Amino acid sequence: MALDKESLQQDSVIKRFYRIILSWNYIHLLKESEKQRNNGKANGSSSKLVKVKNQYKDVDDYISTYEPLIFEEAKSQIIQGKEEEATEWKLGAVQSYSKSDDFHLLEFPCKIEEGESISQNDLLLINKEKLLDGKSNAYAFALVESVRRFSEERLLGVKLYLAGEFSHFNTDNVQPCTRLLNMCSHICKTGRELYFVKMCNLSTIAREYVAIQMINSLPFKDLILNAVGGNFGVEAEGWKIPLPLKEYVEISFNQYQREAITAGLSSKAFVLIQGPPGTGKTQTILGILSTILHATPTRVLSKNGTYEQKQGQQLPIEEKNRHWKLASPWLHGINPRDSLMPKDGDDGFFPTTGNELKPEAIIATRKYRVRVLVCAPSNSALDEIVLRVLGGGIHDENDRAYCPKVVRIGLKAHHSIKAVSLDELVKKKRASSNKSTEKQSNASAGSNDDSIRAAILDEATIVFSTLSFSGSHVFSKLSRSFDVVIIDEAAQAVEPATLVPLANQCKKVFLVGDPAQLPATVISDVAKNHGYGTSLFERLKQAGYPVKMLKTQYRMHPEIRSFPSREFYDNSLEDGDGVKSQTVRAWHKYRCFGPFSFFDIHEGEEAKPSGSGSWINVEEVDFVLFLYQKLVTLYPTLKSGNQVAIISPYSQQVKLFQQRFEETFGVSAEKVVDICTVDGCQGREKDVAIFSCVRASKERGIGFLEDIRRMNVGITRAKSAVLVVGSASTLRRSVQWNKLVESAEERNCLFKVSKPYPSFLSDENLESMLAMMDELPQATGHDDVVENNAPIVEADDNDYGDGDVDMGDGGGDDD
Repeated sequence: MALDKESLQQDSVIKRFYRIILSWNYIHLLKESEKQRNNGKANGSSSKLVKVKNQYKDVDDYISTYEPLIFEEAKSQIIQGKEEEATEWKLGAVQSYSKSDDFHLLEFPCKIEEGESISQNDLLLINKEKLLDGKSNAYAFALVESVRRFSEERLLGVKLYLAGEFSHFNTDNVQPCTRLLNMCSHICKTGRELYFVKMCNLSTIAREYVAIQMINSLPFKDLILNAVGGNFGVEAEGWKIPLPLKEYVEISFNQYQREAITAGLSSKAFVLIQGPPGTGKTQTILGILSTILHATPTRVLSKNGTYEQKQGQQLPIEEKNRHWKLASPWLHGINPRDSLMPKDGDDGFFPTTGNELKPEAIIATRKYRVRVLVCAPSNSALDEIVLRVLGGGIHDENDRAYCPKVVRIGLKAHHSIKAVSLDELVKKKRASSNKSTEKQSNASAGSNDDSIRAAILDEATIVFSTLSFSGSHVFSKLSRSFDVVIIDEAAQAVEPATLVPLANQCKKVFLVGDPAQLPATVISDVAKNHGYGTSLFERLKQAGYPVKMLKTQYRMHPEIRSFPSREFYDNSLEDGDGVKSQTVRAWHKYRCFGPFSFFDIHEGEEAKPSGSGSWINVEEVDFVLFLYQKLVTLYPTLKSGNQVAIISPYSQQVKLFQQRFEETFGVSAEKVVDICTVDGCQGREKDVAIFSCVRASKERGIGFLEDIRRMNVGITRAKSAVLVVGSASTLRRSVQWNKLVESAEERNCLFKVSKPYPSFLSDENLESMLAMMDELPQATGHDDVVENNAPIVEADDNDYGDGDVDMGDGGGDDD
C-alpha cells in the first residue's frame, strides 16, 4: 500500500513538472535569454531565487530552494538544445485527438531522416505555421510519449498542456493564454496540418525534479537536509569481514585506502571519499565492493529474531590449509565442477571473452546477500569501473578473485563490456527461449522483454547505471531493492542528480569524488550563480561532514604533484613508493621539457570566432605545434601509444588544434596525440600534457578559466611532464594562476617566448636550457632516465610499455 501511495505521489509530481514546462512561451524564453546575455547578469525573475545553502531547516525549505533552480536549468537546456539540434521544421497531420488529466493528446505521422532521432520524453515545439516569429499566434510545447512504426514513417504520440500559463510555478493560478487557446482549436480536428521541431530531451531533468520532490521518503532525509553525521537507519555495530579478505585488504591497499574501506564497514549511512588525481580512487571502490559483498553483519536477522554472529577460534593458516586440502582436493588441482560451467553466460554467469576468472562460490555461513547499485554521472566513468570488476577486481571471503553477477544498464555501453550490458543479456535470453515466442505479437514480445529485464536485474549482485538512468521505469519493476549505492565522480553531479538512485531505499551510500576537480555541468548561468552546480558531496563537506581522503598518489612526478598538493589539498598529497623513479624521462635533460614548465607567449592574443561563445589563440596553437614537433623529433617514442595530450579549456581552440595538426603533419591527430578539452580529459593520464590557456588580453579577465578546478585537472593529467602555455601577464590577474606563474619563476622553469618560434626551440637554444646533472633526479630500471650521472641517451621504442594505449576509439573531446 505504501508503495502504491508513493507511486501516486510520483505521478502527481511528474504531471506538475510537465504542466509547467509545456505551458511556457518559447518566444518569451528566447527574449529572456537574450536580455540576460546582453546584460551579462541574471534577469529580473532571478531576484526571487534562493541560493543553495549548506543546511536546510525542513523539506519545504529544501524544495523551495531547488525547484526554481531546476526550472531555470530546464529553460537553458531547451534553448541550447534547439541550437545544437539545428533541425528543420517537419510537417505532420493530426491523426487522432483526445484529452486526459488536463493534457491534450495527439497522434501524427512524420518522416525521420537518417541521422535524426525522436524518442520518448523529447520536447517538441509545435506551430500552426512553418516559421515561428513575433506574429505567430498558435504554438506550444509538446512532450513525446510514444514513437511507433507507421508504414515507412513514425507515428508520434505527444501531449500538450493548453489550459494556460502559470505564475511563478503556482499551478493553482492558471492564466488563460491566447496562443494556447488558438493551438487548442487548431489541433482538435483530425487532418489539420501542424509543424514541429525537436528542442531537447527532458528525461534527466524530469527525474531530478521528481527526486527533490520525493526527498521526504528517503530514509536519510535528515542527514541530507542537515548535513550532520550520525547513525541513520543502519545497524549500530557495523560489519565484519573474514580474515583472508582482511589480510588481502591489509596487503593490497595503502593506509588511506584502508581507512576508506574500513569506513564502509562502519555504522555511518553516508561515507564520503575524496580521491585526488592518481590516488587510486577506482581501486578503492573495488576494495569497498569486495568487503561489503562478503562482510557479515555483527547482528544477523533470522526467523527467530536478531542474534549475535559468533565466530569460533581461528586455526593457524597451516592447519586451515591441511583441512581445506582434505575436504577439497581440487583446490590444488582442477575443480571437477569447472568443466560443467556454462560457456555462454547462462545460469547468471556472465564471463567476458578471455576472462578465466572462476564464478562466485557462495559459502554456507553467509546469511544475507548484499545487492549494490554503482552509479556515475557519465557513461565513460561508469564503464571504467565495470571493466575493472570484470578484470578480476573483486575478491571473495577466501581472497579469491572472481567475477560476480553484474549488469550494465543504460545506453552507450563501451564495446569492451558489451557482454554484461542489459540489452545484450536480454538478446541472449530471448534467443535461447522457445521459438514459439517468435509468433507473439509485438505487444506481448515487449511485455516479455520487460519480464526478462526484471529477472536479469533481480539476479544481479551489482547493477551499474548512470545517475539519470537509475530513475528509469526498469528500476520500479524490481522485486529486490539495493542495500548499498556507490556513486563515483559524485562531485561532478548536481545534487538532484545524486538523489535519483537513492530513491531505491538503500541502507548505505558511498559518495566518491573530488570537489577540487571538475564541477557538475550546469547550462543556466542563473542557476549556476545560485549554487545549483554544488554537488551533494561538496555541500556535505562544507557543512563539516567527515571525509576520508586518499593521500598517496601514484601518477605524477613529484615536481608536478607539488603545486596542486599545496594549492588544492592543503599540502597533504604524498608520493607512492617509486613514483619519482618511474616518472623520470629522457626529456628532463632540458629544463623546458619538464617535469613542470611555463611558456609565456608575448605575442599571443585571444579572439572569439564569429557565431561562437568560445575563444581561440592562434599564436599559442603555432607555438604548441612547434613544441610538440621538437619533442617527438628528439624523442620518437612519444609518437606511439598516444602518450601526449594537448589540452585546452576552450572547445574552439581544441578544434583549431585538430585542424592545424592535420594540416601541419599530414595525419589525423587522434592517431598520435589526444587533443581535448579539460572536461574531456578528466580521468585520463598521459606521459606529457601540454596545456594551452588561450586567454590573452590587456584588460579583460580570464573567463571560466578562473575556475581553478580546471587548472587542477589540466596540470594533473601528466605523469612525467606538464608544459603550460599562456600569457603570464593576463593570468596574473587571477590569484590562483598568479601563484602558478610565481611557482614556475621560483623553480626556474618559466620561459619567455618570442617569435620566431623555431629559433626558441633551436638546438643551440636547447643546449642553453640543459639541466645541471645534479638537478636531475636519480632512478633505476629505465633506459630513458638518468642513472649515476651518466649521459642521457634517447630511449628505444620499447621503453614506454606503461603508456596509454590507443584502443581504437580515438582521442579528442568526449563531451
